[in-house]
Amino acid sequence: MKRLFISMFAAGLINFTYAQEGKINIEQDASISKLLEVYKTSNSNMAFYTIQVGFGSYSKAEELNEQVKIDFKDLPSKIIFDSPTYRVQIGKFRTKLEVERKFNEVRMKYPESIILKPEKTTL
Repeated sequence: MKRLFISMFAAGLINFTYAQEGKINIEQDASISKLLEVYKTSNSNMAFYTIQVGFGSYSKAEELNEQVKIDFKDLPSKIIFDSPTYRVQIGKFRTKLEVERKFNEVRMKYPESIILKPEKTTL
């Protein structure tokens, strides 16, 4: 009898219990949106330091790029065509100090690496 009463009480309690519901309304000043747009624009026009780990034919660059993605998962890598060769570059560093710190690590694995600061072109 006790079990039946406890079971019925628990079942009733479960049926009448509701999760909390609510609404969140975030109001933000319009100038914050404008500042974010200015920030995005200035970042897109900024020149970044990169590390070139190697160059060669397209097939060699693809192989190197795949190996770099395995070795340095935390850094973005890309293949750039600069006539007459394809170049593999990694990273997007704002300061020379940042790139030099990572360069020391990259240079151990890829001794032919060099630091590049490409000039950003504005259209």
